[in-house]
Amino acid sequence: MKLFYAKASPFVRKVLVAAHELGLADRLELLPAAAHPINRDATIRAQNPLGQVPTLILDDGTALADSRVICEYLDHLGQGGLFPAAGPARWAALTAQSTGDGLLDAALLCVYETRVRQEGERSTAWVAGQREKIGDALARIEAAAGAFGDRVDIATITYGCALGYLDLRLPDLGWRERAPAAASWYARFGERPSMQATRPD
Repeated sequence: MKLFYAKASPFVRKVLVAAHELGLADRLELLPAAAHPINRDATIRAQNPLGQVPTLILDDGTALADSRVICEYLDHLGQGGLFPAAGPARWAALTAQSTGDGLLDAALLCVYETRVRQEGERSTAWVAGQREKIGDALARIEAAAGAFGDRVDIATITYGCALGYLDLRLPDLGWRERAPAAASWYARFGERPSMQATRPD
């Protein structure tokens, strides 16, 4: 299988962490891509009209897009149980994944606003609104972190990649001071081989 990826993308990292946890990482050929919100990569667009990473090309040529879809496909392929079976545990895990993805969406919008837009086009109110979303999502993670233990599922993988992205792109947030329980959990989770192997520079 071929995966369009960018090493700094937290959504790509989520897919790669899942692949490592499922023992499928060696089945992925990584195709470097230049996904960008304005200067869109034509190579990705040929497979995914949104031109985003991650995009996974299966052996039969089928293209799967979006980290949520790709992670669930890999979990099915590897029979790994990262996604709980139907029932309350599944809905809880999917909701947690959505919270982590939403945190990442808000963080990416902050990055785009300050790195992609021209200075005269930037909105401090927009950035403040996205940072408020990050704070609210972080509070939800903090409230749940004490019960994570050694769990490895789509919820904890998403949360781990989200917190790692805050370190990479928004270190001024000082999220550890605001979320000490999450920080304590992340210190352990971040030592997993899957997280170490996928750390962005």
